[in-house]
Amino acid sequence: MKPISTVSRDLIELPHAFPIVISQSEGVTPHFQRLHWHTALEINYISRGSGYYLINGTRHDFREGDIILINSNDLHRAFEQEELVMTVIMFDPAYFALEQRYDPELLIPFREIGLRFDNLLDRDHPMLSRLGAAILEMRSEYIRQEPHYEAVVRSQLVAFMAFVNRYFAKEQERNHAHLRGMEVIRQALNLLEADIAYPWSLKELAAAVHLSPSRFSALFVQTVGTSPMDYLIQLRLSAAVNLLETSDKKMIEIAELSGFRNLSNFNRLFKQHIGKQPSEIRLHR
Repeated sequence: MKPISTVSRDLIELPHAFPIVISQSEGVTPHFQRLHWHTALEINYISRGSGYYLINGTRHDFREGDIILINSNDLHRAFEQEELVMTVIMFDPAYFALEQRYDPELLIPFREIGLRFDNLLDRDHPMLSRLGAAILEMRSEYIRQEPHYEAVVRSQLVAFMAFVNRYFAKEQERNHAHLRGMEVIRQALNLLEADIAYPWSLKELAAAVHLSPSRFSALFVQTVGTSPMDYLIQLRLSAAVNLLETSDKKMIEIAELSGFRNLSNFNRLFKQHIGKQPSEIRLHR
């Protein structure tokens, strides 16, 4: 299912010659709590702590040692629960075109998530710890960048995907009703992001996607993790942060462009959700 381009696409910049990035993140920044998607494939290894992902409307609780696969175009957002540290691998699937000539199913664990594979790999499988160790070894090679590290990381990633294919496939039917619900939420997200300053109401959004307000609200909370109006506030605050960091517009103008009716309400919500006053963001840019 192809996403509509206005839904929070993250432009992941991967090096052209070696389109793999391996990083470690501590906690979850407000930016990545926002629902987003990207074309890169993503592997998350939970090095420490716990939290949960919302991926295409399904909640996946994770803890130390878990591995999560995120496919191109998956709508997802992450939440921290306790001292979360993740090792994250992002890569361009086209980089493995040569390997797919000999193993056409190499990337099937991503392409058939929801069919034969799950986003969260079975934590009870004895192979999981070996895959986790492989991810840490890839990160070590990536950090040290000793001669030929690119070949080592590439070969280890190929082996990782082959083992996921071998050990974690299962029989599972796709839920078509769920997919239809996802498309409805994509439409609503597009409406919100196309005009965040518009005074949207729950009734108006529900009518736009041909659902009752109660049904729409329940579906939105299931998919996004917050109510439509709370999510709209997050979108507006994210836009405000961007304007504070990239422009010299007056505070009242930023508030209006971001969809806030008055400055006091803007300041209150900004402090409540971001943890700082808008003026503090501007001072530290």
